[in-house]
Amino acid sequence: MVAGTGLRLSIVAWALTRAVLLLCVFRVWILPGSDVSVDIEVIYQGWYGVLRTGIFPYDDVTWQYPPAAALAVLAPGLVPFLDYAPAFFVLCFLADVAVMGMLLYAVRDGRRSAWGVWVWVVGVPLLGPIVYARYDVMVTAVAVAALLAARRRTRLAGALVGFGALLKVWPVLLLAGSPRGPRTRTLWGSALLTAMGLAMFFAAAMPGALAFLTFQRHRGTEVESLGSLVFHLGRHLGWHGKARLNYGSVEFLGRHVHAVSFLALGLSVLAFAWLLLWRVRARRFTATTPYDAAFAAVLLFTTTSRVISPQYMIWLIGLAAVCVTMRTPRQGLPVVLVLLATPLTQLEFPIWFSHVVASDKLGVATLTLRNGLLVAATVLACARLWRETVTEDHPSQEEPEPPAEKESALVPG
Repeated sequence: MVAGTGLRLSIVAWALTRAVLLLCVFRVWILPGSDVSVDIEVIYQGWYGVLRTGIFPYDDVTWQYPPAAALAVLAPGLVPFLDYAPAFFVLCFLADVAVMGMLLYAVRDGRRSAWGVWVWVVGVPLLGPIVYARYDVMVTAVAVAALLAARRRTRLAGALVGFGALLKVWPVLLLAGSPRGPRTRTLWGSALLTAMGLAMFFAAAMPGALAFLTFQRHRGTEVESLGSLVFHLGRHLGWHGKARLNYGSVEFLGRHVHAVSFLALGLSVLAFAWLLLWRVRARRFTATTPYDAAFAAVLLFTTTSRVISPQYMIWLIGLAAVCVTMRTPRQGLPVVLVLLATPLTQLEFPIWFSHVVASDKLGVATLTLRNGLLVAATVLACARLWRETVTEDHPSQEEPEPPAEKESALVPG
């Protein structure tokens, strides 16, 4: 009875908070700072105009997405009776609905934690209306579906991971924690075949499908990233660089920026090396290891990235919700730290973004606290994953094989 009441309350809270988000993106109520919906009306709609002609915007350096992202950009054109931006907001709202529905379905029998639903209910409004003004919530819905399906519907989960990777790359990290054995071969094989098939289709059907690889190579240090703190503080110590719109985001330009960007790439390489080492050294895979590993892996690559855009937090909120739903025993504190970092992200963009760009005390303090929480969450998540699977004195064991797959449903019971 208590659990049922809690779920009903979560649905009510979800409905109220999402109504507020919709009021914001439809400009009935606009938050202080910049209007986050402008990019949809200008940048996304501009891409839509190019993509609908059958080619990718390969001469536009702001297009930095894998080819399946075209589906997200083109999808609003299929919504009747609405202009592009309102249709886009509605589709993002439906992706939010899908995540909420999958989490509710996962906890329906009481064996999983309803607190995971609350992580999603609370986390999304803490990030603010940007959730409905970027396509990342659509990618997160695909990733959540893949993780929830992975235990019993391996081929479906692999196909969703492959599709997600062609939407925005990072869902490939969901493969990191799959238990060794035939299930992993099936999961990875399904993901690889789906990604390769989609990539070949787009490359053959639409010129410029792989142009995003070149544009990403030239990215600099974005003003919200971990590396940017060097220049924010440097401005108070005599560094004379500038913050300017560059490659689709506000980046620092000036002396030593290239070196810091190179170091950030080096950190990402080290993050990948750590994941590979963990994969080799892990002796104990439990039922929750795939969720722990996915959360830790995405935290690693988010924190070390040259760009920590505000919408990246929606990835972490979605994975955190899955971790809590699946009762992962060690990720509680990292999940809390991510939730604490989320409202700070809304403060640094859009509310106090002018302070961040100016590197004043308010902007630097907010950004330092947000990035510090993300670093702490990353270190804790990785350390706890390592301790649980590598160093603790457990007998070597792996998760038992689940019952035979049932491919007819989207998520497991």
